[in-house]
Amino acid sequence: MDAIRYKSDPVVIRNGVPVPASGNAEGSREKTIAYRILRAHEAGEQSADKFHIRFDALVSHDITYVGIIQTARASGLKEFPMPYALTNCHNSLCAVGGTINEDDHVFGLSAARKYGGIYVPANQAVIHQYAREALAGCGRMILGSDSHTRYGCYGCMGVGEGGGELAKQLLNNTWDSDAPEVVLVWVEGEVPHGIGPHDIAIALVGETFPGGLVKNKVLEFAGPGIGRMPIDFRIGIDVMTTETSCLSSIWETDDEVRRYYENVGRPEDYSRLSIEEGALYDSVITIDLGKMESMIALPFHPSKAFTIHELQADPKGILSKIQEECNEALEGGVKMDLLRTIGEDGKIHVDQGVIGGCAGGMFDNIAEAEDILKGKSIGNGFFDLSVYPSSAPVNLALVQDGITAELLKSGAVLKPCFCGPCFGAGDTPANNSLSIRHTTRNFANREGSKPGQGQIASVALMDARSIAATAANGGILTAATDIEYQTSRREYVYDGSIYEKRCYYGFGDPHPEEELRLGPNITDWPVMPELTEDITLEMTAVIQDEVTTTDELIPSGETSSYRSNPVALSEFALSRRVPEYVGRCKAVKEKQAETEGLLGSCIFARKPGDGSAREQAASCQKVLGGLANICYEYATKRYRSNCINWGIIPFTIDREQEVEFAVGDRVFIPGVRSGILTGKEEFDAFLRSGDAERKIKLYCRGLTPEERKILADGCLINYYAENLKEA
Repeated sequence: MDAIRYKSDPVVIRNGVPVPASGNAEGSREKTIAYRILRAHEAGEQSADKFHIRFDALVSHDITYVGIIQTARASGLKEFPMPYALTNCHNSLCAVGGTINEDDHVFGLSAARKYGGIYVPANQAVIHQYAREALAGCGRMILGSDSHTRYGCYGCMGVGEGGGELAKQLLNNTWDSDAPEVVLVWVEGEVPHGIGPHDIAIALVGETFPGGLVKNKVLEFAGPGIGRMPIDFRIGIDVMTTETSCLSSIWETDDEVRRYYENVGRPEDYSRLSIEEGALYDSVITIDLGKMESMIALPFHPSKAFTIHELQADPKGILSKIQEECNEALEGGVKMDLLRTIGEDGKIHVDQGVIGGCAGGMFDNIAEAEDILKGKSIGNGFFDLSVYPSSAPVNLALVQDGITAELLKSGAVLKPCFCGPCFGAGDTPANNSLSIRHTTRNFANREGSKPGQGQIASVALMDARSIAATAANGGILTAATDIEYQTSRREYVYDGSIYEKRCYYGFGDPHPEEELRLGPNITDWPVMPELTEDITLEMTAVIQDEVTTTDELIPSGETSSYRSNPVALSEFALSRRVPEYVGRCKAVKEKQAETEGLLGSCIFARKPGDGSAREQAASCQKVLGGLANICYEYATKRYRSNCINWGIIPFTIDREQEVEFAVGDRVFIPGVRSGILTGKEEFDAFLRSGDAERKIKLYCRGLTPEERKILADGCLINYYAENLKEA
């Protein structure tokens, strides 16, 4: 399929269209929409190669906001300096872990009252839909403690980071980033009937992620095809740009965006954003909407992209290959059997469908799924279908339009606004089942299965339209482009009265005299040592997968209930990938007294940190005595930032050194503290493996002065505590 084409050569805008740049001297990045917004948010002096950003608003959900506020509180927080929305869309199943999830919610409301924040109760909205409806604005920037913080199609740059970066904003510090490259995404053509935003998103991820083509870059969408897409369609593509590993996204805005802001009652937040003559882009992606086909992303990554027709033509060949790759990643603990989905008729039979979350739970997606299912039945076999609207206003509009009634008549189940299916806290499939989902991710075990207990299930990503077509066909995999149906285009009529009645709006009105409500599971961070001059690392996990996700570093699902208790949560670190890791780390901590300098545990992985922004992927390592990661490269900026903020030194090593680490190996690094503080980027280290010892080179490049001090102090909390002492 040639609907998406990537070219690495720079382009410049001439007469409103991209043309090859004759050289980097022609045109300027400063004329891109992205750089105009970034420059407007700089705090301090401008720099050609760095940005120091203060955001307009912050958003967090209930598996991150407790830790963020506890970190900022320990560092001198008095009140929230900007609108900060605390949503409750992840730990909404309050039966999990007794009272502890609801204790977090009560903490969140008390914090919003004390510090002047915004509190969105459970089941009112998923984090990103609330931000879209209540916080986004053209030319704004929002920082979220969730990787899918993407609001580009509303003219708002969203960035997903770990909690430490939000704590910095709460304390009036900056988010620091290397000046990113900007990639033009030029959209042409018109969307064919039956094609949805997830089809385009999956194809885009499949084209860009495997080669790291847009890693840590900004995607800027423009072109004549944008005007032919409704706003829900645009955000369905935009939210999935996270899976390309880009830094952020921004789109041209037009009358469709203006109508959106009018609909949500904020017309003043619209302004026209357009590419300028002479804007220079480092590379270009061309999307031809008219050539798009119905897509499916097979386990275990959104980039495992195939057209549904390709899969239907060769189900055994393709599924055998994917199954082999999955079982290799699972390392023999359990066996995935994707071939079981091929029935005697030679067709693929799936077990479950889910439409929901920040990607799938949009009004247009659900409305068109209803168009397909109207008057039909999903049947009484093994297949079932769940639909999760993305917010209470969306839910209300679906009810008032009659869409909910028709879906219920078809046998679908309507559920509350909840992110659970996206990270394994809802709709976990049966063992060795295949679920098709219009959600954001399909990483290994993210749907809730537990290999350590002999359980394995898998998720394939598809658009809501093809999920509905499959449901109408009794669970037999079906592309929406292969069925006949009429689309009754309906407008989403927003009613914000539910938010007005249920949400707490306290920005600018803090109540410092009020106390935080702390449940028994909400604990402070343990004391973390500062970095010593010399350190010794002991390898407690060596992972040779090409990419290691944050879901593997700290599993999602029911473990989320312990995210307010750092010590309890750390017990789950790497539990579904290296079950021995926690015990090994504890053994290393016991040896500390026998070692000169600081002894700590270390993980080697080829490319760690793909996926979620969750800071706990790093903080759990620190709680267990972790001191460093060693890798060839970091999958995302946000994971590397999380490591730094928790005092985990982000070392890299060149592949050319041909170092083979093993569990139990020790790496001695002399002079590391003074080296980091003085900006040294290359370190001599000594690897002891058994009786053999060799000298190796480790690198820690590109640290800002603040990051160097954070690492030396041992973590961000210590850094702020030291600043308070000095003040």
